[in-house]
Amino acid sequence: MDFSTIKANLEKKGYAVSVFENGTSAAQYLADKIKNTTVGIGGSMTARQMNLFEILSAENDVNWHWQLKEGQSAAQAYAGARNAAVYISSVNGISEKGEIINIDGTGNRVAETIYNHEKVYLLVGKNKIAPDFEKAMWRARNIASPKNAQRIGVATPCAAKGDKCYDCNSPARICRAFLTFMEKPNGCNCEVVLINEELGY
Repeated sequence: MDFSTIKANLEKKGYAVSVFENGTSAAQYLADKIKNTTVGIGGSMTARQMNLFEILSAENDVNWHWQLKEGQSAAQAYAGARNAAVYISSVNGISEKGEIINIDGTGNRVAETIYNHEKVYLLVGKNKIAPDFEKAMWRARNIASPKNAQRIGVATPCAAKGDKCYDCNSPARICRAFLTFMEKPNGCNCEVVLINEELGY
Protein backbone atom coordinates (compact mmCIF):
# COMPACT_ATOMS: atom_id res chain seq x y z
CA MET A 1 0.00 0.00 0.00
CA ASP A 2 1.24 3.48 -0.83
CA PHE A 3 1.29 5.55 2.37
CA SER A 4 2.72 8.69 0.79
CA THR A 5 -0.53 10.70 0.80
CA ILE A 6 -1.62 9.90 4.35
CA LYS A 7 1.95 10.31 5.63
CA ALA A 8 2.24 13.77 4.08
CA ASN A 9 -1.17 14.81 5.43
CA LEU A 10 -0.34 13.59 8.93
CA GLU A 11 2.96 15.44 8.89
CA LYS A 12 1.16 18.63 7.86
CA LYS A 13 -1.02 18.17 10.93
CA GLY A 14 2.07 18.06 13.14
CA TYR A 15 2.55 14.32 13.71
CA ALA A 16 5.77 12.40 13.45
CA VAL A 17 5.11 9.47 11.10
CA SER A 18 6.96 6.18 10.66
CA VAL A 19 6.14 3.52 8.05
CA PHE A 20 6.75 -0.24 8.20
CA GLU A 21 6.01 -3.20 5.96
CA ASN A 22 4.73 -5.40 8.80
CA GLY A 23 3.98 -5.56 12.49
CA THR A 24 7.23 -7.36 13.28
CA SER A 25 9.41 -4.53 11.97
CA ALA A 26 7.18 -1.94 13.66
CA ALA A 27 7.47 -3.77 16.97
CA GLN A 28 11.26 -3.87 16.65
CA TYR A 29 11.29 -0.15 15.95
CA LEU A 30 9.28 0.52 19.11
CA ALA A 31 11.57 -1.76 21.13
CA ASP A 32 14.58 0.22 19.87
CA LYS A 33 12.94 3.57 20.66
CA ILE A 34 11.42 2.72 24.05
CA LYS A 35 13.91 1.70 26.71
CA ASN A 36 14.24 1.99 30.50
CA THR A 37 10.97 3.79 31.03
CA THR A 38 7.32 3.26 31.94
CA VAL A 39 4.83 2.26 29.26
CA GLY A 40 1.04 2.12 29.17
CA ILE A 41 -0.93 0.25 26.52
CA GLY A 42 -4.60 0.81 25.75
CA GLY A 43 -7.00 -1.97 24.80
CA SER A 44 -5.68 -2.91 21.36
CA MET A 45 -5.82 -6.05 19.27
CA THR A 46 -3.07 -4.54 17.14
CA ALA A 47 -0.75 -4.30 20.15
CA ARG A 48 -1.64 -7.87 21.10
CA GLN A 49 -0.95 -9.18 17.59
CA MET A 50 2.40 -7.36 17.64
CA ASN A 51 3.28 -8.94 21.04
CA LEU A 52 4.14 -5.50 22.37
CA PHE A 53 3.61 -6.34 26.04
CA GLU A 54 6.15 -9.13 25.91
CA ILE A 55 8.61 -7.28 23.66
CA LEU A 56 8.57 -3.99 25.56
CA SER A 57 8.58 -5.64 28.99
CA ALA A 58 12.15 -6.83 28.33
CA GLU A 59 13.51 -3.33 29.06
CA ASN A 60 10.56 -1.37 30.44
CA ASP A 61 7.88 -1.37 33.13
CA VAL A 62 4.76 -2.02 31.03
CA ASN A 63 1.22 -1.65 32.35
CA TRP A 64 -1.71 -3.08 30.41
CA HIS A 65 -5.07 -4.07 31.86
CA TRP A 66 -5.30 -6.87 29.27
CA GLN A 67 -2.12 -8.52 30.55
CA LEU A 68 -1.74 -8.10 34.28
CA LYS A 69 1.63 -8.61 35.89
CA GLU A 70 1.87 -11.14 38.70
CA GLY A 71 -0.01 -9.83 41.73
CA GLN A 72 -1.27 -6.76 39.87
CA SER A 73 -4.93 -5.74 39.91
CA ALA A 74 -6.72 -4.19 36.95
CA ALA A 75 -7.02 -0.92 38.89
CA GLN A 76 -3.25 -0.89 39.39
CA ALA A 77 -2.68 -1.56 35.70
CA TYR A 78 -4.98 1.31 34.72
CA ALA A 79 -3.16 3.63 37.13
CA GLY A 80 0.23 2.50 35.88
CA ALA A 81 -0.79 3.15 32.28
CA ARG A 82 -2.25 6.52 33.19
CA ASN A 83 1.00 7.62 34.82
CA ALA A 84 3.38 6.09 32.27
CA ALA A 85 5.87 8.18 30.33
CA VAL A 86 4.95 6.45 27.06
CA TYR A 87 1.46 5.46 25.94
CA ILE A 88 0.59 3.16 23.02
CA SER A 89 -2.79 2.79 21.36
CA SER A 90 -4.14 1.64 18.04
CA VAL A 91 -6.90 3.51 16.19
CA ASN A 92 -10.36 2.45 15.01
CA GLY A 93 -10.33 4.51 11.86
CA ILE A 94 -8.23 7.10 10.06
CA SER A 95 -8.87 9.09 6.90
CA GLU A 96 -6.31 9.68 4.18
CA LYS A 97 -6.50 13.34 5.18
CA GLY A 98 -5.18 12.36 8.62
CA GLU A 99 -8.32 12.57 10.75
CA ILE A 100 -7.98 9.95 13.49
CA ILE A 101 -10.96 8.28 15.18
CA ASN A 102 -11.13 6.16 18.32
CA ILE A 103 -14.15 4.74 20.14
CA ASP A 104 -14.07 3.64 23.77
CA GLY A 105 -16.39 2.22 26.39
CA THR A 106 -14.51 3.12 29.58
CA GLY A 107 -12.73 6.18 28.25
CA ASN A 108 -9.25 5.32 29.47
CA ARG A 109 -7.83 4.71 26.01
CA VAL A 110 -9.18 7.86 24.38
CA ALA A 111 -8.25 9.99 27.40
CA GLU A 112 -4.67 8.74 27.52
CA THR A 113 -3.96 9.57 23.87
CA ILE A 114 -4.71 13.28 24.35
CA TYR A 115 -2.69 14.54 27.30
CA ASN A 116 -0.20 13.78 30.07
CA HIS A 117 2.38 11.45 28.51
CA GLU A 118 5.87 12.30 27.30
CA LYS A 119 5.25 10.31 24.11
CA VAL A 120 2.21 8.74 22.44
CA TYR A 121 2.39 6.16 19.66
CA LEU A 122 -0.71 5.48 17.55
CA LEU A 123 -0.59 2.17 15.67
CA VAL A 124 -2.34 2.01 12.28
CA GLY A 125 -2.69 -1.19 10.27
CA LYS A 126 -3.56 -0.62 6.60
CA ASN A 127 -7.08 -1.95 7.19
CA LYS A 128 -7.85 1.07 9.40
CA ILE A 129 -7.40 3.59 6.57
CA ALA A 130 -10.43 5.06 4.77
CA PRO A 131 -10.65 7.63 1.96
CA ASP A 132 -12.37 10.33 4.01
CA PHE A 133 -13.66 11.22 7.47
CA GLU A 134 -17.17 9.86 6.92
CA LYS A 135 -15.88 6.46 5.79
CA ALA A 136 -13.34 6.37 8.63
CA MET A 137 -16.12 7.01 11.15
CA TRP A 138 -18.32 4.42 9.43
CA ARG A 139 -15.49 1.93 9.71
CA ALA A 140 -14.94 2.66 13.40
CA ARG A 141 -18.63 2.26 14.19
CA ASN A 142 -19.62 -0.60 11.89
CA ILE A 143 -16.51 -2.75 11.68
CA ALA A 144 -14.31 -2.13 14.71
CA SER A 145 -17.04 -1.76 17.34
CA PRO A 146 -19.07 -4.90 16.46
CA LYS A 147 -15.90 -7.02 16.33
CA ASN A 148 -14.76 -5.70 19.69
CA ALA A 149 -18.22 -6.29 21.16
CA GLN A 150 -18.12 -9.88 19.93
CA ARG A 151 -14.62 -10.33 21.34
CA ILE A 152 -15.70 -9.12 24.77
CA GLY A 153 -18.94 -11.12 24.61
CA VAL A 154 -21.33 -8.33 25.56
CA ALA A 155 -25.10 -8.56 25.06
CA THR A 156 -25.56 -5.93 22.36
CA PRO A 157 -27.24 -6.09 18.93
CA CYS A 158 -23.91 -5.50 17.19
CA ALA A 159 -22.29 -8.38 19.07
CA ALA A 160 -25.18 -10.71 18.30
CA LYS A 161 -25.13 -10.07 14.56
CA GLY A 162 -21.65 -8.65 13.99
CA ASP A 163 -22.85 -6.64 11.03
CA LYS A 164 -23.17 -2.97 12.05
CA CYS A 165 -23.71 -0.45 14.83
CA TYR A 166 -27.33 -0.30 15.98
CA ASP A 167 -26.81 2.85 18.09
CA CYS A 168 -28.34 0.87 20.94
CA ASN A 169 -29.15 1.89 24.49
CA SER A 170 -27.90 -1.36 25.94
CA PRO A 171 -26.22 -1.19 29.37
CA ALA A 172 -23.48 -3.30 27.79
CA ARG A 173 -22.83 -0.81 24.97
CA ILE A 174 -19.09 -0.36 24.45
CA CYS A 175 -19.12 2.61 22.04
CA ARG A 176 -19.68 5.36 24.59
CA ALA A 177 -16.87 7.84 23.94
CA PHE A 178 -15.86 9.02 20.46
CA LEU A 179 -12.60 10.90 19.99
CA THR A 180 -11.51 12.55 16.76
CA PHE A 181 -8.12 14.15 16.24
CA MET A 182 -8.66 16.76 13.52
CA GLU A 183 -5.09 17.93 14.14
CA LYS A 184 -2.37 16.86 16.57
CA PRO A 185 -3.31 18.18 20.02
CA ASN A 186 -1.10 21.01 21.26
CA GLY A 187 1.69 19.77 23.50
CA CYS A 188 1.16 16.13 22.54
CA ASN A 189 4.34 14.43 21.33
CA CYS A 190 2.48 11.99 19.10
CA GLU A 191 3.84 9.62 16.47
CA VAL A 192 1.67 7.69 14.03
CA VAL A 193 3.03 4.26 13.13
CA LEU A 194 1.71 3.18 9.72
CA ILE A 195 1.96 -0.57 9.07
CA ASN A 196 1.46 -2.19 5.68
CA GLU A 197 -0.37 -5.17 7.20
CA GLU A 198 -3.92 -5.81 8.35
CA LEU A 199 -3.82 -5.61 12.14
CA GLY A 200 -6.54 -5.38 14.74
CA TYR A 201 -10.15 -4.44 14.15
